[in-house]
Amino acid sequence: MSDLPPGWAWTTLGDVLERVEAGRSFGVASRAAREGEWGIIRVSAMTWGEFRLDQNKAVPSGVEVNRDHEIRQGDILLSRANTEEYVGASVRVRGGVTNLLLSDKSLRLVPSAAVDPEFLVQLLGSSAVRSQISRLATGTKDSMRNISQAALKRVEFPLPPLAEQRRMAMVIEGNLVGLNRAEDLVRTSTARSRQLARNLLGTLLGAPWPRHWRVSTVAEAGKVDLGRQRHPDWHTGSHPRPYLRVANVFEDRLDLSDVMEMDFPPDVFERFRLLPGDILLNEGQSPHLLGRPAMYRGQPEEIAFTNSLLRFRAGSRVLPEWALLIFRHYMHSGRFAREVRITTNIAHLSAGRFKSIEFPVPPMAEQQRVLDAAHRDMSYHSQLERSLKATDTQAQVLRKSLLAAAFRGELVDQDPNDEPADVLLARVHAERETTAPKKQPHTWKVTAQ
Repeated sequence: MSDLPPGWAWTTLGDVLERVEAGRSFGVASRAAREGEWGIIRVSAMTWGEFRLDQNKAVPSGVEVNRDHEIRQGDILLSRANTEEYVGASVRVRGGVTNLLLSDKSLRLVPSAAVDPEFLVQLLGSSAVRSQISRLATGTKDSMRNISQAALKRVEFPLPPLAEQRRMAMVIEGNLVGLNRAEDLVRTSTARSRQLARNLLGTLLGAPWPRHWRVSTVAEAGKVDLGRQRHPDWHTGSHPRPYLRVANVFEDRLDLSDVMEMDFPPDVFERFRLLPGDILLNEGQSPHLLGRPAMYRGQPEEIAFTNSLLRFRAGSRVLPEWALLIFRHYMHSGRFAREVRITTNIAHLSAGRFKSIEFPVPPMAEQQRVLDAAHRDMSYHSQLERSLKATDTQAQVLRKSLLAAAFRGELVDQDPNDEPADVLLARVHAERETTAPKKQPHTWKVTAQ
């Protein structure tokens, strides 16, 4: 925005926040807190646009709790560490909340008198702010990015007068009611669709398997490899090659809209080069998506993969499509989740644990018969998934358009009687300087010689 609406002013998050608070993390239980126990929130508590009370881990009995980190109604929380898509996700805590604490991966934003809290929450969800946070986030892993407090405070945005902020917040909230309901319906329908897939695959592939099926391990059924580690030194070089990462691998499909490149010397590339029929699985993900598999079918050509993915190359007794179907079943049934290892709130499926998982191997002709039945039965599920995805995408586009219009000053009228934002900012900054504790001058002690 080169020309701001009357009364607006450019500012930063640091200028409109009273302070930013972070919690701390320590050894916690693998389960959520029960009634009467304290819990530390996970980043998933802030990921989906609303605060989720159940997304926490119990604090062990006897551990001292710092009440300064307690989460309260009305708090604005932001995910400091998350996946590339969700780093900086923010929510406002609504309704009753008891015995929950900030973690070191979450931040509490305390607004100053220069910004309306509801307006601030909506601002944090806008594309302009989300794109800045994504750009300022650091970290080389596809599965986890980090935004520091200093970087967060540098995020720029146009600030309307306070009275206009409140008018905008009311109009935005009113327009979002219908969108929120639609998104809730999509989430519910998606969960039911996953249950349908789980049931269909369970009927076809669930244990106990027929006695004539040979049961081996994943390692015995094929070859398992971990991709090449990413490194800043390899972002440029004389042998650039495309590679796939977690962001490219979805269930039974590859998203090739954002394929990155890295330097691969010829001998290194051959080691990590994908061949048609290779199955790629997410090594790190949310627990319910852990091991999400897709098959590389030869396009694009000459491409490799990183260590955020596992590669399974089927042996001579296994059809690649059979392996893909087995791994989809294991993801939906939670078999992969039983091998979970949690670090920084992300579930990991190590190559060693993956190799040891049981793997059924029927005769080749029977593999094909089951595949044919699965493709027939799963066609409805696939069609439903595409429809839900399209609906969700449309809702997101409408949400972004609404917020973009709001922060261009097109949603509500400007009132010349409103106190201009630059005057408001100057007054708030002056009050902050007045109330800030004075630094005591340092007194030097001189010792006589």
